[in-house]
Amino acid sequence: MLLPEFMIRSETMAGSIEWTNVTIVTPSETIENGSLHVQNGKITAIARQPIGGADVTIDGKGKILVPGFIDVHIHGANGHDVMDATEEALHGMASVLPQEGTTSFLATTMTQSNEEISNAVTNVGNYMKNEQAEGQAEVVGIHLEGPFISKDKAGAQPLTHIAPPSIELFDQWNQQSGDHICLVTLAPEVKGAMDFITHVSQKGIVASIGHSDATYDQVTESVEAGARHVTHLYNQMSGMHHREPGVVGAAFLNNKLMVEMIVDHVHARPESVQLAYHHTKADRTILITDAMRAKCLPEGAYDLGGQQVHVKGKEARLSDGTLAGSILTLEEAAAHMKENTNLTIRDLARITSTNAAEQLGIDDRKGKLEEGKDADLVLLDEDYRVVMTICRGILAYDGREETR
Repeated sequence: MLLPEFMIRSETMAGSIEWTNVTIVTPSETIENGSLHVQNGKITAIARQPIGGADVTIDGKGKILVPGFIDVHIHGANGHDVMDATEEALHGMASVLPQEGTTSFLATTMTQSNEEISNAVTNVGNYMKNEQAEGQAEVVGIHLEGPFISKDKAGAQPLTHIAPPSIELFDQWNQQSGDHICLVTLAPEVKGAMDFITHVSQKGIVASIGHSDATYDQVTESVEAGARHVTHLYNQMSGMHHREPGVVGAAFLNNKLMVEMIVDHVHARPESVQLAYHHTKADRTILITDAMRAKCLPEGAYDLGGQQVHVKGKEARLSDGTLAGSILTLEEAAAHMKENTNLTIRDLARITSTNAAEQLGIDDRKGKLEEGKDADLVLLDEDYRVVMTICRGILAYDGREETR
């Protein structure tokens, strides 16, 4: 059954699917006019000619298939927040994220009381074990942002609950989550941070430098201890000075660090994005949203960790003007990168998906279009806009629905 112009519905996607005549971005090459076959939620074949035998065949002429986007830093969306610590909150986020091409994400916490963080990570662990739904973005782990950060670079993280790094407390939270904490943001200059970084790194957990006033030398020491990630470059970190390069300078120069960027033209102006990308390139860049619950909703006042956030235009700010996350989508971030840099479609696949999957150690099933991997797919037009999103072989979003 050939379905032109993507005239499909979710019930037609229950069996095997083949995309033909489509540009396919694999880790090793870009295949023009290729075919990709999906069955039982997995990619089963990729070829330069029609494969055949599928229940549904989709003509992808003029479109591009890339791996599903992975957001390693997102607090909320669609009126929900990870710190709500409810199944409803995670379901609400997972159901809306495919609209922007996101098929996997790290449920990201923030600095709150020990009990609230405990409740949030326990909820995520239970959700991952029992409640993941078909046709939605998959929660692949937890990003613990705080409370082990610098009070001088708190941003929208409440000062009251900022605490020194505690291996005992972290291990308690990780156990409560079912060992699903994948990434931890902390300030390496805080007392006890180096031992903490070594501890989590030995467990295979990514230690990320963020909300930090560290010097260049302190960042270098933290990398030697195991740190390998930078949380939202430029924002709430020591900037670059010609006598003290700080966290930003270290992020530019240290090739062991993967670097997050919020490319909404609010957290960093286009020229700063260009400067960073000149150093990090596609190999070390991960696009994130750092989105809060107001994403997908109208302008107005919203809650973030007990603080009122005012959303107007593209900005989300506390009453004192401090940026409080974003309302960015990964689709928008990718479009901005295309405008700001010489971004190729292969670069796009790396910075929206492959790098994140490799950093989290889930590239055995995510982040690449290869046989045997999860069928997490995004169909893009020539402007890198999302046309269709497939989550583990199930249609999760069809952009053509909006124009019919």
